[in-house]
Amino acid sequence: MPDDPSNYVRQREKGSRDVSYPAAPEPLAVPVYDNHCHLEIADGDDGGLSLDQQLERALDVGIAGVVQAGGDIDSSRWSADAAARHPRVLAAVAIHPNEAPVYEKAGRLDEAIAVIDELAAQPRVRAIGETGLDFFRTGEDGRGAQFRSFEAHIALAKKHRVAMQIHDRDAHQAVLDTLERVGAPEKTVFHCFSGDAEMARYASERGYYLSFAGNVTFKNAQNLRDALAVASLDRIMVETDAPFLTPAPFRGRPNAPYLVPVTVRFMAEELGLDVDALCAQLAATTVGVYGPF
Repeated sequence: MPDDPSNYVRQREKGSRDVSYPAAPEPLAVPVYDNHCHLEIADGDDGGLSLDQQLERALDVGIAGVVQAGGDIDSSRWSADAAARHPRVLAAVAIHPNEAPVYEKAGRLDEAIAVIDELAAQPRVRAIGETGLDFFRTGEDGRGAQFRSFEAHIALAKKHRVAMQIHDRDAHQAVLDTLERVGAPEKTVFHCFSGDAEMARYASERGYYLSFAGNVTFKNAQNLRDALAVASLDRIMVETDAPFLTPAPFRGRPNAPYLVPVTVRFMAEELGLDVDALCAQLAATTVGVYGPF
């Protein structure tokens, strides 16, 4: 039996992606980091990019490093191994909330969390993630497993004194309530922040970090731009969630860390900031959360 009993989310989404990568944008003068990506999905695929190719392309446009995130046993092991081998990669490891009910049904959720615990002890694993709650893909029957997994991951982030990357889809209040009830890790990051301005204010007040992905550029994502406008500047970061959420005008094509400059420049324009100044702040915040690369 393979380590991962499902992986259905990645297989389905990967199979629907256009394999044509956009042209590289103009490089950033001040380097930044992609603080959440899934480079294992494209690695070795026909038309995809290897990890080395991803990192080379990223460096060419001013992306100094990436945080490679796991979502199951296999991808978390891949992430930890990539971080151990590459000086421009740090890792996050976790059981994704949509995978938690699958592991539980197989009687393996406790085993899976134990694997994450073991991986989190490695020096270049700097976050537990992505974990959280997803009420979009998982119905009522799977939410108990999601809550149990989320709380176990919160405990692991505290145990290992690392950051936590939260996946929150259609579950804003439940995620916030869980953090209040259990107690959030010191460095809590809302990966691919999907809330509104009110949630951004609430999160900033509590010291949480908000990571914005390429969907902040989408025409139908005014809520994200409103959130960006009110978030504390020292609490925002940038990510790709590659190969997903490719920024406009490349929406629908595969995403990669080398496209971060597109999102950064959009964010700078929205905030009325100099691009170099925003880059310096984003880089400082990222290193402050995850530690040096």
